[in-house]
Formats: sequence, C-alpha cells, structure tokens
Amino acid sequence: MSRILFLSSWFPFPPDNGSKIRIYNLLHALSQRHQVRLITFTHPNEQANIEELTFCHLAGVVPKLTFEPGRARAVLGFLSPTPRSLVDTFNPQMARLIAQELKQHRYDVVVASQLGTAVYVSGFAALPRIFEEVETGVLREAYTNAPNRLARFRAGLTWAKMRRYMRGLVRQFDACTVVSEQERTHLKEIAPEYDRVTVIPNGVDVDVLRADGLEPQPNTLVYNGALTYSANYDAMRFFLDEIWHRIKAAEPSTQLQITGRTDGVDLSGLALGDGAGLTGYLPDIRPTVASAWACVVPLRIGGGTRLKILEAMPLGTPVIATRKGAEGLDVTAEENILIADDPAEFAAQTVRLLRDPALRKRLAENARRLVETKYSWRAIGEQFNQLVEAVALREPEHDFV
Repeated sequence: MSRILFLSSWFPFPPDNGSKIRIYNLLHALSQRHQVRLITFTHPNEQANIEELTFCHLAGVVPKLTFEPGRARAVLGFLSPTPRSLVDTFNPQMARLIAQELKQHRYDVVVASQLGTAVYVSGFAALPRIFEEVETGVLREAYTNAPNRLARFRAGLTWAKMRRYMRGLVRQFDACTVVSEQERTHLKEIAPEYDRVTVIPNGVDVDVLRADGLEPQPNTLVYNGALTYSANYDAMRFFLDEIWHRIKAAEPSTQLQITGRTDGVDLSGLALGDGAGLTGYLPDIRPTVASAWACVVPLRIGGGTRLKILEAMPLGTPVIATRKGAEGLDVTAEENILIADDPAEFAAQTVRLLRDPALRKRLAENARRLVETKYSWRAIGEQFNQLVEAVALREPEHDFV
C-alpha cells in the first residue's frame, strides 16, 4: 500500500463535469488500494461537499484564482517565459499548503491532476511524481484554426510560449498521462525526447449508466454538454445555425434538449426555440439522455475524449458526431456511431437515424458493447493503479531540461 498525495484542479464532488468525473473516479480507484490524501482547488461558486469524500482524506482546500487579463500580474506576465495565464493564477496559498503537507507527512508518490496543479512541481520535485492528464490540443487548435491574421498572430504567440513551457514542465515528471492517442501525438511534438507517456482514457460507470426501462421519445435529440465550456457553446451555435433548420425541414416534430449549466453564458448568440431548448443543470442526466432517439455531438474544437458520447452509448442512445466530436475514441463509423462534418451531411445522417429504428438498435447495441470493453472506469482505474504503483517504486528522476 502506497501513500499518495493527490493534487486536484477541481473539487471532485459532485462529479458533474468531465474533469470532475475523471478526477472522482481515479481518486476512488486509487483509494481502494492505497492511502490517499487530497489537496484541491475549488472554483468560484463551487461547493466543497467535504462529507461526500468518504474514500480519501481531504488535506486542504484552496480557492482557484481566475485569470483576469487586465490585472497587473497578468500584464507583467507578458515579460515572463511562463504563460501569463499561469503567472496570474499561481496561488501562493497552494504552494504553502503543499510544502506544509510534505513536511508533516511522508508520501511515496504525488499525482498532480491537470496543468492547474502541475505548475507547483517545484514543491514536490523530491518525490516520484505523475502529471495526470496533460492536454495541449485546445491551445494548439486555437492557433491553427484562428479565423483571421490578427487572431492567428496572437494565438501563435500564446501557443509558442505554452509549448516551450510545457516542454520543460513535463520533463520534471516521472510519468505523464493523456486521455487519447491524439493527445500523446501532440505531446510528442512538443517534447519529442520525453517517452514516459501513458494513455489513460476517460470512461464511464457502465453499471450505473443503464436505461432502466425508459422508452425513448420519438424524434428527440439531446446534447449533454454544459454551455459554460466554450467548445460546447461553439458546437451548439454551429448546430443551431447550420444544421437544425435542415433537420426540422425533413422532420418538423423533432425536439432538441441541451443539458448542463449556463451560468454566466450569453445565450443571445444561440438560435434557440423552434423545438430547441435548455434543461439547465440536471443532477441526473440519465433519464434525459436515455429518453432521446439520438445524441448529437457537433464539436469543432476541443481536446481529450468526449464523455458525452461515452455517457450516451451505454444508455442505448445512438450517437452522431463530427470527426472532432469522436476524436480520441476507438469508434467505427456505421458500426457503433455515425460521423459527419458537413452541415448538410450531419443533418442527413441525423434524419436517417430518426427514421430507421433498425439502425438505431444496431448502433446502440454495438456502442454499449464497445464501452463495456474499453471504457469502463473499473478497467481504467486498474490501469491507473498499475501506473501509480510502478512510479511509486522509482527513485525520482532529475530534471533533464
């Protein structure tokens, strides 16, 4: 049994967004075999439900600082080799808490979840350490997909600084994890000589995600993603502007439900109405997803893997997605998912799915089988445990930048 200090960028309960779902399940898996103490950030307006974390010890909670570009520290960040968003949000309170924890307790390994905690590596560099969930795809795409020359120039400067910073940062860790082969490729481009990268995919609890006799409602679509995340907002703006009217022309009775939080989101940019509406935050999305005839995932930006797809598949809800939406998942078009990028083709494939019950049944059955085989948190947790145990046995490696 190892003693593990887990640093989290999110308070993991309730597990109601993609990051928190991942952190919660990996923490739970580690706690089944090891002694785990957690130091975590909390985001603004986030409740720290301390009593719910019964499987690990909560060692400390620190408020997460939000990036404010106009703040003096952020402006001075232009002069720093560290990306200015990281300069502005670095929290000395977190650094002190980590130092105090390591002084008072002995650990075998430190797991830093996401970039928000990995930046404190100097505080635990004497221990074996893992950078859990390295993600670089979003910033890389902001640069490559910039809409104009000025935006590309600004995004390019940000990406260049982040690339240099990440190259040095990952080298300070004994192991890094990514959620997909695509993210491994992105990291390899940044740090080609760094080879201690393991793919630990996102997953779902297949025992919980069951339809439980719920009957799908005719001509209903669902998008299970909070609009507070910019990639989800972009996906729905694209869908409502360029795809929705084509579906409605072919099947006028079609309804779309968009789940998840909208706090602080300007909804005026979304062409809601005409059967497309918001559910708001749902404590349990299973009934809404299981009641839909199809889950649409028209993502155009973003990295990682799509928990929204992995949630829909075991609930028996067939999925139609863009290639970007399905990125990172070992799916096969026409076997367990439908894929379309062009708006007209996306609409046509959606209408096809609505009109063909045999197709819906075949996709749903194959998709659940895929998730049970490759994306169960039970299997993923075992894989993560094995990685942590292997790193815990190593002597910490020197930074070889």
